[in-house]
Amino acid sequence: MHTSSTENSTLSPTLQTHEHAWLIESAHRTSDGTVLYVRCDECGTRRVDIAARTDMPPTAISTTLGD
Repeated sequence: MHTSSTENSTLSPTLQTHEHAWLIESAHRTSDGTVLYVRCDECGTRRVDIAARTDMPPTAISTTLGD
C-alpha cells in the first residue's frame, strides 16, 4: 500500500520547538547567588534562574511559563 507524504503528515503532527534565547529582564543579588528573571526573545517564555557561582552558568530554579 502506498501513502502520500501529505497523508503521513496528518497522522503525525510536528512539534514546534526551538532552543530558547534567554534575555535577562532583571537580576537581584541574594545570599544564595544572583537571581535572574529571564525571558526567551523568540517565544516570550519566562523563567527564574540562579547564578550561584560566577565561574558556572546559571541554573533554572523555576519551570518555564509561557505567555
